[in-house]
Amino acid sequence: MIKVILGPKGMGKTKTMLDLSCDAVTKENGAIVFIEKGNKLIHEVARKIRLVDTDEYGIKGFCKFYGFLCGMAAANYDISHIFIDSIFKIVENDDMDEFAKFLCEVEKLASNEDISFTVSVSAEIESATNAVKKYM
Repeated sequence: MIKVILGPKGMGKTKTMLDLSCDAVTKENGAIVFIEKGNKLIHEVARKIRLVDTDEYGIKGFCKFYGFLCGMAAANYDISHIFIDSIFKIVENDDMDEFAKFLCEVEKLASNEDISFTVSVSAEIESATNAVKKYM
């Protein structure tokens, strides 16, 4: 399952993601991962959640980030949910068509590995393509 939280900057997407990740800790049996660019949420993410700072790995682009997610899934079979905050900042690309292609690939990964994904995107709702809207 993939869920996209899309909206303009300052809408509260990160707060929503933090709340959802805390709920996942209590409701899901697997490991929960929260991915962000930088480590500004280090004191806000629950202790039981693995916080990953993508700056430590030099990830740029949707393709490299997808490979990173695959590696994470391969290394830990217990992951049940991955939260990705501000994906356009992580990949340094705000192309909605590229994002839609990325989501298609992630959907396959989610299905094969039984991992749920929640992704936040800072963009105007009107900019979302139909391929992205189906995940909202």
